[in-house]
Amino acid sequence: MIEKSEIDEALRRYDSRKITVATLCSHSALQIFFGAKQEGFRTIGICKPETKKAYDSFPLGKPEEYLIVKSYDEILSDAFQEELLKRNAVIIPHGSFVEYVGAKNLEKKFFVPMFGNRKVLDWEGDRDKEMFWLKKAGIPLPKTFESPEDIDRLCVIKFHGAKGGKGFFLAESGEEFEEKMEEARKKFPEAELSKHFIQEYILGVRYYPHYFYSPILNRIELFSIDRRDESNIDGLHRIGATKDEIQSFGSYVVTGNLPVVVRESLLPKLFDIGGRVVKASLDLFAPGMIGPFCVESVCRDDLEFITFEVSARIVAGTNLYPLGSQYSCYLFEEPMSTGRRISREINLAIKDKRLADVIF
Repeated sequence: MIEKSEIDEALRRYDSRKITVATLCSHSALQIFFGAKQEGFRTIGICKPETKKAYDSFPLGKPEEYLIVKSYDEILSDAFQEELLKRNAVIIPHGSFVEYVGAKNLEKKFFVPMFGNRKVLDWEGDRDKEMFWLKKAGIPLPKTFESPEDIDRLCVIKFHGAKGGKGFFLAESGEEFEEKMEEARKKFPEAELSKHFIQEYILGVRYYPHYFYSPILNRIELFSIDRRDESNIDGLHRIGATKDEIQSFGSYVVTGNLPVVVRESLLPKLFDIGGRVVKASLDLFAPGMIGPFCVESVCRDDLEFITFEVSARIVAGTNLYPLGSQYSCYLFEEPMSTGRRISREINLAIKDKRLADVIF
């Protein structure tokens, strides 16, 4: 694991007046670049040649400079990292950046300062550690099963890492688990399916609240909420597919997002969940959760939230709100996306001479 002192040393060589916000051209990059420019920062987009054209199509959202790579492996090279360091770059990690570069690589081989706490990558990417974190937070969770033979109810089987639901499947018994796992091995031969996680499937409405924890302002902000369109599962429901058909053919890869506002009486519960997650993170991996995160939950018919996952970074659902959301307008007088909020935190940290408190 790269030590915080090593990143702090790199940060000390930066000119704080010339900080550049950089990220991979994918996932939530448009709002990250757009928000950074609103906050007065220069921007760098890391991308493959075929991606550049799409970003150039959005003049206000594209980065001012591109660093082109043929392979994402180049990002870890000494020469590429040196280019970022020379530009006073602060990397904003999002789901695609973490997945394509690799969480372990970011922890051990990537010496460019990143917004947030890179220790969280290990806790987010490992399902067992993630559940330990959420249990310590003391919030209601689905039942989990150590072995497929223990399955006695409808469960969802997930795999480690930020893959957007790729390969997930449902099973009600150990026998069905083995059948579906064999199908998954054939369908995704390149995937590391041995690292799976068996979790009770909770019936209810899925909500994905987007939070922001600010060490500079010492507060938790509820920024927005989304729901997700997941590949063909919604289509199967619409045509009246049976449970067996859904379990056989359903796919949970996220393809899009929908805006949501929950009834106001539920807001205290959402703030309690977010607060508990941050508090537990401070105890487990100091300095804890920094910046944007999402606590993925199901609201049951008794109006109780059951949390099944945490995404410890900006999530793609925030792309719904590039000019702010139904909640951010109560926090800031100007339009404030999550992407812009990240750059605002960097600005606040620079002003207070506390940049090292939000960068690792």
